[in-house]
Amino acid sequence: MTTLAGVRTLVRTDLRDLDASDARWSDAELDRHVARALAELSRALPREAAATLATTDGSREVAASALPGFLALEAVETPAGASLPFRVWAGTITLGTPAPPRGERARFRYLAAHTLDAAGSTVPAELEGALATQESAGGGSQGSSRNSGGSSGGARAGNRRRGASGNGTSGGRTGWGMLADAVPQLPDSTL
Repeated sequence: MTTLAGVRTLVRTDLRDLDASDARWSDAELDRHVARALAELSRALPREAAATLATTDGSREVAASALPGFLALEAVETPAGASLPFRVWAGTITLGTPAPPRGERARFRYLAAHTLDAAGSTVPAELEGALATQESAGGGSQGSSRNSGGSSGGARAGNRRRGASGNGTSGGRTGWGMLADAVPQLPDSTL
């Protein structure tokens, strides 16, 4: 399991910025770019998560913020395994039960943002390198990506500091564009 420091080292290696006494980029700058890559990865390939929460007696509403890293709700189930209808609006999950719950527990299956910190990461091992590559190797997405929602936004730190006008690639897709090509696409009818 990679940590933030490990990904930062990968980025420094790709940028050839390994001299600690003469670093071109601060840890904070690199961490900001890694955070952007992590957010983009989370939108393209979120992690699957589940949590069991107690409902509030007399209320059909549950705050989505009670689910760590919440991006989208996939299913709500009773302890007996029955599916509950639901809708999500403005950060509130509303259960479509005939009567308001009486404080029972419900299991929420949802899509969540990945995490990366000093303790570890939820990013699958095969995608960890993409966190470094997204900004450092190719200057972010090229064009639009069907999975990532587009470009990472903003200029690369390397371009700002060195005044480069190119994107630093040798041609072809890099970073998230390359990742999007590697992910199988579902037909629209399955969504």
